[in-house]
Amino acid sequence: MSSEARNKILKKIRAALIHSTRLPFPESEGASPVFQPLQQDIVVEFAEQFTQLQGKFAFCSTAQEAEEQLNLLCDQQQWTKIYCMWDKWKNRIPDKWITDDLISCDASITGCEALVARTGSLVLSAHNSGRLTSVYAPVHICIAYTSQLVYDIKDALERVKQQYGTMLPSLLTFASGPSRTADIEKTLVVGVHGPNQVYCFLIDDLEENG
Repeated sequence: MSSEARNKILKKIRAALIHSTRLPFPESEGASPVFQPLQQDIVVEFAEQFTQLQGKFAFCSTAQEAEEQLNLLCDQQQWTKIYCMWDKWKNRIPDKWITDDLISCDASITGCEALVARTGSLVLSAHNSGRLTSVYAPVHICIAYTSQLVYDIKDALERVKQQYGTMLPSLLTFASGPSRTADIEKTLVVGVHGPNQVYCFLIDDLEENG
């Protein structure tokens, strides 16, 4: 580039800087929220968003009800190999259905760190039965509690930070419904990179503790 051409460009830049351009979307700057605030009950919001992403949702008043519904589901689907590393719920599954082989299991069970209502997402970490449990099984079942519900992603990250402090889990995953891709001829295919079905059993622990 010649010095004359460079000087012309710099002159235009200096002229433009004299008169500042008005921001086209001023409300997008600053600390104000970009998304609309929660308009309904947070449980309803999560359930709607989660099911729109092809997730299967069940609300349970107590842990006992969740156990009964979970065992009924396993029986109806004829799942005979359930992988669960979570002792709190492993003890609620009949021994005849428990397997230690993740690769050949029918379904896996995990907990979660949080549920994001706005996006219908499960927030999973390396603490929730490891890195592979929610990915390798054809069906992922997440057991969660109403006290884990938050509205937005930033709230979920803040919750994780408050829980673990500086000792954060080595992995955080936001799972929004079953695995799906449209890479091949723009045709949506479910279950390519992970589970083809995702269940969330939400237990009302706030009512129990209230």
